Amino acid sequence: MKIINTPYLRLDFDILEKNIHLMQTIANKSNLKLMPHAKTHKCAEIAKLLINSGAEGISVAKFEEAIFFMNNGIKLIKICYPIISEEKITNLLKKAKILKANIFFVIDSDKGFNQLEKVSKKLNSLVSVYIEIDVGFNRCGLSYENPILSTLAKKIKKSKNILLRGISSHAGSIYGAKNIKEVIKFSESERLEMIKVKNFFLKLGIYNLEICIGTTPGAWTQKNYKEITEIKPGNYIFNDLIQKNIGVVDWSQLAITVCATVVSKNDKYIIVDAGSKSLSSDTGAHGSKNLKGFGLGFPINKKPNEKNALLINRLSEEHGWIINNNNNINIGDKIIIYPNHACVVVNLFREIKVFKKNKYFKSWEVGATGHY
Repeated sequence: MKIINTPYLRLDFDILEKNIHLMQTIANKSNLKLMPHAKTHKCAEIAKLLINSGAEGISVAKFEEAIFFMNNGIKLIKICYPIISEEKITNLLKKAKILKANIFFVIDSDKGFNQLEKVSKKLNSLVSVYIEIDVGFNRCGLSYENPILSTLAKKIKKSKNILLRGISSHAGSIYGAKNIKEVIKFSESERLEMIKVKNFFLKLGIYNLEICIGTTPGAWTQKNYKEITEIKPGNYIFNDLIQKNIGVVDWSQLAITVCATVVSKNDKYIIVDAGSKSLSSDTGAHGSKNLKGFGLGFPINKKPNEKNALLINRLSEEHGWIINNNNNINIGDKIIIYPNHACVVVNLFREIKVFKKNKYFKSWEVGATGHY
């Protein structure tokens, strides 16, 4: 058996595969294009697995992610982040041309439009864009009431180099939901708001737009996708304690953990070798009052449940502090830790150790990090 040094990022391939299949089935049933957000995994092997399972392409958050995935053979990428750097836009379009990839941009300002048009004219390219719509999260995007929305749409309509492909949103407020009922309410509100924007564009003579929405909680629970054409959840492939806390998944759908070793023990704490360089307290933009600490741990081959959970109470750089409640955990024992937020924790590692049927299978690089 291969000895793997702790701490390491551990992926249950069987659960990953099940999650991918379930979400692809949801998309297929409602005739939706699935563009999974790759910021969750940052891994070429997983991106290819998603596309081979039926995904249209992938979504990314950053310039660096787009470059990485293009270099690794992904041909359809949507950048769900306003890229306003002329240099980055130029590099992306040149790279896409060389590798015969399609890149879709998201814009929400005159600055974003002007930079794209400037570069596209210079390169004699036709660039596809989505306008980002703010559906209440107040992060990026234009609200239905914002006068810039119509101005921007009209500019794109007149442009010979910019093609308006659709409208896109992220209902991040959904992570403040206390239960599934509230999740469905947030998701339906997003859908109705996007239809309202679509109808507004119809009055401007802009037709056949893609309508893209996307959060993992919304995708797991939404029943009515009428007029929606595309979804872009990301976290669903792994899930985490945030998703479980909201109530959209259970333990059997949590695919990613951090494996650690107990290295010390005293009357108050059990100490493991996974600290702030391996774990995070992050619980998303809204946070969750029900999630405490830095994850929940369990003996490596035990089924997880709340009653037996080991709370990761404190962190220093290389140490995780578990409250010692006579847990019958000894120095040298291995534990697996379910993270609060999988996307953040994956970004702390350079590779994913993949397990099939609880046996080590192979390692995959977490490659879409850093700068190019």
